[in-house]
Amino acid sequence: MTPRIPEGTVIKARAPIRLDFAGGFTDVPPYSAREGGAVVNAAINRYTYTTLVPRADGALKMFSADFDLFVEVKSFRDIEYDGNLDMVKAAINTLGIEQGMDLYVRCDAPPGSGTGSSASIGVALIGLLNHLQDRKLSPHEIAQLARRLEFQELKIAGGKQDQYAAAVGGVNFIEFLDPTVSSSRLDVPREVILDLEKHLVLCYTGKSRLSGNLIENVMGNYEKGEITTTRALGRLKEIAHEVKTALLVGDTPRLGALLAENWECQKRLDGSITNDQIEHLFKVAMGAGAIGGKALGAGGGGCLLFMADSNREHSLRRALEGEGVQIIDFNFDTQGLQTWSVPKS
Repeated sequence: MTPRIPEGTVIKARAPIRLDFAGGFTDVPPYSAREGGAVVNAAINRYTYTTLVPRADGALKMFSADFDLFVEVKSFRDIEYDGNLDMVKAAINTLGIEQGMDLYVRCDAPPGSGTGSSASIGVALIGLLNHLQDRKLSPHEIAQLARRLEFQELKIAGGKQDQYAAAVGGVNFIEFLDPTVSSSRLDVPREVILDLEKHLVLCYTGKSRLSGNLIENVMGNYEKGEITTTRALGRLKEIAHEVKTALLVGDTPRLGALLAENWECQKRLDGSITNDQIEHLFKVAMGAGAIGGKALGAGGGGCLLFMADSNREHSLRRALEGEGVQIIDFNFDTQGLQTWSVPKS
């Protein structure tokens, strides 16, 4: 039985979004089941926020600031997936919560940014709703449940890395051999973290992308045995291991080169991973001091991440801003999912 919280209490949660440094697509089935995958990612201090305000009338009202969307459900038995805040509905269904509430969701990242924001939403929602339950879930259990919510409940194609970054925070090396997931927090030296925060430049292209179709194309090519795709996926997995080493020993120039190679492998997976705008931005960035970079997530739009040469990040930022893209400042997050409660104001 889910305990009811007092009407004068408000529960809140936040979960970070992430940067994926290497290995993306190898965490997606069927590749992750047959070959095993590996990724390196890092949570950053841009967050998904969720808020739960109890209601006495038993109704469910959901608000999304990002999409300026409001959905009301009179009874929990009436919940149906119709494309409107389905992630929120799925979290409620999955955890079996039936308390009247107002639920508010917003994310610091633009929708379709390639930063794992949808997974971050799932993690934050599960953490928020689990706050109501007697049986508390660990961060890894929350990550697993958030993945199941997307993949099984909502039939959304994708990998597994994003949920772990959002739940546990930090810089992580994650290996996959479905159904097993092995996640290790990398003890990256503090001076390396500071140097990365100085020299990494994250920008939003202004164009969101839908990763589902792109992922389906890539895995379709893999299942057909297309040699270019298969070799690229294999090299992406190897690059993840090499990025792990570069981070642990503080070889940031090597990291820049590996980001660039990861991007070349990404592009070999499917033609829609890049486009004229992205190629132009890469040309501008490399001419303004970047030593490597990649599209985040599946690519095709969203965010791009660049590594600047020593003390060239100011030139890189200025050049990208001159192309009309949005620079997103960040630091790394080490806490992952956080939940708390406050009195209702």
